Amino acid sequence: MKKWFLMAALSLPVCIAVAATVETPWSDGALVGMEIGPTGAQFGYSDTNDVRYCARFDGREIVRHALAAPSQYLVLWARDGDYAYYNSRLLPKAPGLGTRDPLREAIEEARPHKLPIIAYCVVQQAGHFLKAHPEWEMRGVDGKRIGRFCYNSGYLEAMKAIVAEQLAYGIDGFHIDMVDQGFGPPYGCWCDACRAQFEEEFGRSMPRGVTWDDDWDRMLEFRYRSSERFEQALYTHIKSINPRATVDFNYHGNPPFSFEVGQRPVQHAGNGDFITGETGVWGFSALTVGLNAEFYRAAVPHQRVQVAMQRGVRMYHDQTTRPLNDIRWELFSLLAHGAFVTMVDKTGFDGGLDPIAYERIGHAFQEAQAKRGQFGQTPVAEVGIYFSARTRDWTGRTTPMGFFQSFQGAQKALVYEHIPYGVVLDENATLETLKRYPVVLLPNVAIVSGKEAALFRRYVEEGGKLIVTGQSGQFNRMGEPLSESTLNELVGAKAKGRLESMDNWVRLGASSTTKPEALLKDIPYALRVCQGTNVVEGIPFLVEGPASIYLPTTAQPIGELLKPYRTTRQLEGKEGTEWPMSADTPVGPAILVNRVGKGTVLSFACSPDFATASEHGIIEARKLLRNAVRFLNPTPRIDIAAPANVETVVTDDPATRTIRVHLLGYNSPPQTTPAKNRPFVIPGLIEDAPHYEVSVSFAGRVRNAKSLNPSTRIRRQGNHVDLSIADLHEVLVLGYK
Repeated sequence: MKKWFLMAALSLPVCIAVAATVETPWSDGALVGMEIGPTGAQFGYSDTNDVRYCARFDGREIVRHALAAPSQYLVLWARDGDYAYYNSRLLPKAPGLGTRDPLREAIEEARPHKLPIIAYCVVQQAGHFLKAHPEWEMRGVDGKRIGRFCYNSGYLEAMKAIVAEQLAYGIDGFHIDMVDQGFGPPYGCWCDACRAQFEEEFGRSMPRGVTWDDDWDRMLEFRYRSSERFEQALYTHIKSINPRATVDFNYHGNPPFSFEVGQRPVQHAGNGDFITGETGVWGFSALTVGLNAEFYRAAVPHQRVQVAMQRGVRMYHDQTTRPLNDIRWELFSLLAHGAFVTMVDKTGFDGGLDPIAYERIGHAFQEAQAKRGQFGQTPVAEVGIYFSARTRDWTGRTTPMGFFQSFQGAQKALVYEHIPYGVVLDENATLETLKRYPVVLLPNVAIVSGKEAALFRRYVEEGGKLIVTGQSGQFNRMGEPLSESTLNELVGAKAKGRLESMDNWVRLGASSTTKPEALLKDIPYALRVCQGTNVVEGIPFLVEGPASIYLPTTAQPIGELLKPYRTTRQLEGKEGTEWPMSADTPVGPAILVNRVGKGTVLSFACSPDFATASEHGIIEARKLLRNAVRFLNPTPRIDIAAPANVETVVTDDPATRTIRVHLLGYNSPPQTTPAKNRPFVIPGLIEDAPHYEVSVSFAGRVRNAKSLNPSTRIRRQGNHVDLSIADLHEVLVLGYK
């Protein structure tokens, strides 16, 4: 069968039809576009005789709808795990297409309009093609087939033949999806090809399963290299045929994806011409819509970022259409964060299109293009949130949400407090990267190498401000506890131990001179209160998450960390601890402030980031992080006061001396208890535009201030601007001197 594929590839036309393109890649100027594909074979193994499937999947009609949107490019479904959606010599064709060729139809319809056509091409999906080629299937450690393609098998040559066949149509590029190694167990691959390749690379046999030792460390490296080689080989092959064709791979290096996917955040982000990821409230949460765009940009600072969203309520193939304001909110969130956006639409089973969906998409796209000049400027960020892939892999292991929760909780706190943030990744962090941020935050970064610790030290010594939370730096590279933290000198304390509990408590007092007032703002528990005839210096409040017991050396201790009570039954192991108990006795300081060179390190013995994202995340935990940032950086360039449901994104255009503050109001009606997976609740859809008040202060001289929406009331006094807004997206444009 391998020979058949190679012969088929060689028999393809050698003359590639040149698509209508300009000198620069189509993606350079893109803002909004469509991805359109069928519904009915996405899970594989569909009925090959069901001629109803895709009977109305018409390339010409699809292009007309995309142009009317108006879309600037079209990603058209060309291949999934079951079928080709064009006249293929290599793959079975969708049964309802008959003699029609949607890819050819789309190319011909799009050419007069210079609409770029991008082929959507799946790599990793179970279905008829995998069933027909068991010789390319991954094997588990027991040798059993596990329903995924092996990247070290002959499948690469098959993919080369498939993309060559699609290039012959004159397409402008590829969106290559599902370049993963699975999203959970069983893990692969232990096939003969992988075993031989592993032994050649490492000089030893593969481990006998998931061992979480040195052998498994090599296995993870092998998995990452296998995915990387596959992408790079496919990219090189495509460019050898048509250098102008763009290539992007759908990316799975960001949370909630972990090692099992076979992608590291940086290693696999830059293998295409630009990075493409996906978002969606149903799969990632409302807050991670913007976070994903920031994460992708951090992974490939030199490339553009494309993010896919969908018109459906729940997920891609559910055949529903969101309200216009719900679509607008997600679209403008992504655009404000600097991405260009692909709207995914899945047709009905027969390939028919929903006119209501295109009416709403059209309104959103037209507004986006009218606001085009407001997007793409240089981000302004005050805090860099550090993400450690090593911590994800080796302390998160098969349950990485602990680290993700701290990372995402930090982002949540900053968004709610309107502190502009960016993402810093361990794979490509440099001193220059860190210096872009007045404050860098380590959210429970359990594994901090000696090299990383030295980098953080130099950043602080030269004036940087560092926030350390939870149990950062207290585990070795294999995820095992250390007797000494790698951050001891920076923290200015020795980590004596770690609390096994998660329901940990903090007590701060306002009267002592050792407790800076800036750290106590908006935390009523820190005030002196009367209990009967006694005056209490602060009341404990819950900060759920990992906690450390510190013994200060050079750091100034602030407040107290308290362990929780445990009932007799809990101590006997007869009762769980998932519900928080009240505070027991102090075990060490809550906060440590250490001066290092020209900078400062503020360390939390607790985890206000984890707590902010937890089910017991009280507001005071979030305020701890806000206060820490303001303590370290009391005079930010821009200071924003707005409701917690309003996300803010700040950009700068130094050439025109213009600051833009994007304001994105999220507004959902409350939800009731779900039918299953309690307490997991998907937010309600945004129907009505929210109303909210915002105040912005700029640390400089403001030349002028204006808003985009005529309905917004704006008042300026010096460098301070107040706005009254009645829409989910507004842009405050500040000219400065």
